[in-house]
Amino acid sequence: MSADAICPVCPHHCRLKEGMYGLCRARKNEGGSVVCANYGKLTSIALDPIEKKPLAFFHPGSRILSVGSFGCNLKCPFCQNHEIAASGEDDIPELYRITPERLCEIAENEIPSGNIGVAYTYNEALVGYEFVRDTAELIRKKGMKNVLVTNGFAEQEILSEILPFIDAMNIDLKCFSEAGYEKLGGDLKSVLEFIKSSAASCHVELTTLIVPGISDLCEDMEKESAWIASVDPDIPLHITRYFPRHKMTDKATDISLMNDLKIIAERKLNRVLLGNV
Repeated sequence: MSADAICPVCPHHCRLKEGMYGLCRARKNEGGSVVCANYGKLTSIALDPIEKKPLAFFHPGSRILSVGSFGCNLKCPFCQNHEIAASGEDDIPELYRITPERLCEIAENEIPSGNIGVAYTYNEALVGYEFVRDTAELIRKKGMKNVLVTNGFAEQEILSEILPFIDAMNIDLKCFSEAGYEKLGGDLKSVLEFIKSSAASCHVELTTLIVPGISDLCEDMEKESAWIASVDPDIPLHITRYFPRHKMTDKATDISLMNDLKIIAERKLNRVLLGNV
């Protein structure tokens, strides 16, 4: 009988029996080792404007081949991609299986259409970090760019494996309170450490979705913007409007609150943008 295995990818450190999947539904115990169950299994692939990631200050006007798989290690009740992020392999009717080499070829073929590389996005990319690492290394060798869109809830050891190949990130800073992160199944401290390490190595932009009861307090934005400024006041912050999604039915964020939060953030930060307004 195979021994239990502990997943090293994120702070959950799921203890998995043989054949068992982790909370993310993308990693499992096979023969006593935790493996990436979504390796090379795509649910989405599209050539997107770079601004959609969102990245406002990284090769603006360009396009990037965006790919996603399934699974996530947070449980946000407002997730706009819950069909894939909250799903396991058996829940998805059609998966596109691909190797890093083939994905690199597709990315190269899209260069005439304005493509600059590959973005790992849609679901939480780091629950399948091995595929990100292997693909990103090939993309880098071809002179193209790698973009990671992530919730930042991953261990430093995992980040260190992919960071040498990543050119830019958009990191979701879901809120600026431990209580808020507890509601989502994560923790603020881990995400802040992830942001600090990433910002020291590549271009980073942050996104905070203003969700009722989680991230909509002005005093939290004061603390958040001050902390970001302590890392680098030039880090762009996207303050994004919430709309009802998934399990949340609260009405959309009030526009006047969005403007108030932007004013607060601009006291400390040089590049603050409103999204979904």
